[in-house]
Amino acid sequence: MRMDLPERRRFIRSDIPLKLEISLRNVRYEVVTKNISPIGFMVELPKELEQTEDINIICRIPSEEVPVKIKGKVVWQTKTSLEDNAPYHIGVEIVEVEDKSKNILLKFLCDLLYNTPNTIRSW
Repeated sequence: MRMDLPERRRFIRSDIPLKLEISLRNVRYEVVTKNISPIGFMVELPKELEQTEDINIICRIPSEEVPVKIKGKVVWQTKTSLEDNAPYHIGVEIVEVEDKSKNILLKFLCDLLYNTPNTIRSW
């Protein structure tokens, strides 16, 4: 018997691949988002991170030349399979967005939600 649990998400998530550079403790990962919402995103990393670990993120919005600088923290993670070398899906909460980047990120997210054409262009 399957129980329908109430939806815990506060915002719609868009399955949009955005290029990110994630930096923490002198380690840098170049990843692509699995999904994004106004308050966070999910990425895949090769290793587990400490819960609530603070990370610095540079987000590349395809239609913008200037990258969006974000501070985030790990809020959840799960291994993608039981294999030893399986990657982890990592949920990151957006904690802070650089002031000059806020309008860029907000416009991008609004365009996604309202299906504005050409929101995502090929890299």
